Amino acid sequence: MKLPAFLKKYFWDVNFGSLNLKKEQSFIITRLLEYGDIKAIRWLFSSVEQSKVKESILKSRDLSRKSINFWSLFFKLDKSRIQCLKKSYLKMQSSHWPY
Repeated sequence: MKLPAFLKKYFWDVNFGSLNLKKEQSFIITRLLEYGDIKAIRWLFSSVEQSKVKESILKSRDLSRKSINFWSLFFKLDKSRIQCLKKSYLKMQSSHWPY
């Protein structure tokens, strides 16, 4: 499934024309959850099963703490199950850029 043209601005670093919702679903979900506006989020929720969105939130290491906290509250997810909130990941994240 091809993505609608209005989403192109969220995929500035990849070949937008070659993105496929079925093949790169997790990447597309996390990118839209992180940067998407209300129109993009509405499209996401109408195009992807809620269980897939939740699964992407739980497994993602690309979402910011701010986004993870928002979406975990929105979907009532247990924060202890979210990969990027685990202590080992948070330590690794701060060691990459100590400033």
